[in-house]
Amino acid sequence: MMKLNIILITFLFLSTVLKGQDVVANPGESNRILFLGNSITYRGLYVTYLETFLTLKHPDRQIEYINVGLPSETVSGLSEEGHAGGAFPRPDLRERLHRVLAATDPDLVFACYGMNDGIYMPFEDTIFQKYRDGMEWLFNEVKASGANIVFLTPPVYDPVRDAAYSNVLDLFSDWLISKRYTDHWEVADLHWPMKKFLEDQRVEEPDFFLAKDGVHPGEQGHWLMAREVLLFLGYEQVRGTATVAEALAPFQEGMELLALVEQRQNMMKNAWLTSTGHTRPRMKTGLPMDEAMVLYRQIQQEIEALLK
Repeated sequence: MMKLNIILITFLFLSTVLKGQDVVANPGESNRILFLGNSITYRGLYVTYLETFLTLKHPDRQIEYINVGLPSETVSGLSEEGHAGGAFPRPDLRERLHRVLAATDPDLVFACYGMNDGIYMPFEDTIFQKYRDGMEWLFNEVKASGANIVFLTPPVYDPVRDAAYSNVLDLFSDWLISKRYTDHWEVADLHWPMKKFLEDQRVEEPDFFLAKDGVHPGEQGHWLMAREVLLFLGYEQVRGTATVAEALAPFQEGMELLALVEQRQNMMKNAWLTSTGHTRPRMKTGLPMDEAMVLYRQIQQEIEALLK
């Protein structure tokens, strides 16, 4: 598929066969994958799961997975009255995107927005238009930087918490998926597979949830997010897996690697956010980037020793 060929040339920079396409490494290029999003991306388990799985599949390749998800953020530029108890408005990605792209110089960007962009209101076309305008702007800015972008539909909002807002995210997701066909955007659908999983589980266990607060998925929900990205990239072996442990079971060192990757991701996301700057208060201050990179390389040495 043309979609996979284009993404994988940017994404992996390795010699492999995926869906019949040879992808040749270019040693002169950087291997940097950037993740943009809100608090779900900031928690970052799905980023950690992706990095772990892909490192196990391609242990000879060093790709930097950079998470700069920022809690409360939107691309719509909207903020509901009284957000955070009136302490601060939702941050807008427009304020920081140029700095993030300049500092990280990514080859590929994954963007997961929508959960906050409807500001937890029933559907209104003016709000929907702000979300669409923001996503169009993000596409153009990333492409202008020289990177490719893959959009991720927002995770499911639990309809038990608010059926009206759950429907808003259904509509956001359908519009984003439609951009595959109208404008040839690269879109990986997380929303509808997560919603089906939630509905199926509740047939057997009515009190089942993926997100206790309706918004923020737990470990299983983050695995479902990672799984759909991996399926989008052609890794069919994860189809049907319900947990990261199940997906990593074929790899003897899988869980040990996961712990190292999670340690490094938790350290680096705060370093990157502090380094690139943002307007959101109440965020942890990260290490200076030079100190963070020393620890990054130390953990990389542990990872390489483990994979040997």
